[in-house]
Amino acid sequence: MEIFLWLPAAASSGPPAASDGPPMPDVSALPILLRDARPADAPRIAAIYAHHVRHGLASFEEVPPDVAEIARRMADVAGRGFPYLVAEQEGAVAGYAYASPYRARSGYRFSVENSIYLAPAMVGRGIGSRLLADLIVRCEAGPWRQMVAVIGDSANHASIRLHARMGFRSAGVLQAVGFKFGRWVDSVLMQRPLAGSGPG
Repeated sequence: MEIFLWLPAAASSGPPAASDGPPMPDVSALPILLRDARPADAPRIAAIYAHHVRHGLASFEEVPPDVAEIARRMADVAGRGFPYLVAEQEGAVAGYAYASPYRARSGYRFSVENSIYLAPAMVGRGIGSRLLADLIVRCEAGPWRQMVAVIGDSANHASIRLHARMGFRSAGVLQAVGFKFGRWVDSVLMQRPLAGSGPG
């Protein structure tokens, strides 16, 4: 499935202009294509994820996986029937999102965990909201009943707000369960029932 979305320009004075050249293009007004991920997307997805591994707390991985490992993970997600989406702008992957098993044991088979990562320059443009909204729709069309967000770092207010806007409620904080960049890091748990289901 492919969905074209237009992202409105920010309600500011416009994009910054170079002092000795033409104005910079307003990339927020360019169309966004949401589509299923393809094997050819693996290098760009690996690069986006590597940035978050090296510089952020959204993932508790500390060494970025190489392209082959990312391709293997993508194939595993798709092979299990879970949605794996990318947001494409001007032919380049601007971000991606996917669902995966919340836990490996069979009793958790109707619960999924979501993951969303954006290229650094694409943050704050509404792309994460669109990816998560479409991911929810895709999961609601499947057999799953609950979606869980495991958000690295209780100070990750942008991700917490995004999930709250999409109907997730707080399910608690696991304090100091991760250690990265020389400090202890929380995990924030949020949960959203999928269509046709209720808690439990």
